[in-house]
Amino acid sequence: MAQNLNGKKIAILVDDGFEEIELTSPKQALEEVGAQTFIISPQDGTVKAWARTDWGQKYPVDIPLQQAKADDYGALLLPGGVMNADKLRMNPTAVQLVKDFFAADKPVAAICHGPWTLIEAGVVNGRTLTSYPSMQNDLKNAGANWVDQEVVVDRGLVTSRRPRDLEAFNRKMVEEFAEGDHESTMPRQQAQPSAV
Repeated sequence: MAQNLNGKKIAILVDDGFEEIELTSPKQALEEVGAQTFIISPQDGTVKAWARTDWGQKYPVDIPLQQAKADDYGALLLPGGVMNADKLRMNPTAVQLVKDFFAADKPVAAICHGPWTLIEAGVVNGRTLTSYPSMQNDLKNAGANWVDQEVVVDRGLVTSRRPRDLEAFNRKMVEEFAEGDHESTMPRQQAQPSAV
């Protein structure tokens, strides 16, 4: 059955160095079922992709990170890319935005190195997820149950390993985003946003 995301606003959080196909493919999949997507970034004006082995295209930033609020969106997409994920996990405003999505029980999809930001946000403990294989110990050390599968869904969190998993990732992401908010996506004692 076709999923319908008509009018649903989806946040896509990226910094320079995100893996291009991990933004463009899910973004297209979401828009094909009626979602409105918004690129959120700490970069001013445009944000630059990484295309496998070199810099890719620049994409317009729809919402500056400082102005982004989880309440304005139905779900969050975290593309991968080593540089992108490393910059986001070191950005307290980006980390807080991710925490806010989980505190509000909104669905989140993260691929490849995207879960690095989830680790920093403290939202993976007790969850089953996957990622790029080099991150498995990082996730296990943060309390996650890491598995080697093309796509994993755990209480509204969708994760995949790499670009070749995008077909399965996109399908499950659309499904979860269409379902909407999920109960208890993080332990209640961690659910309150902290001041940044």
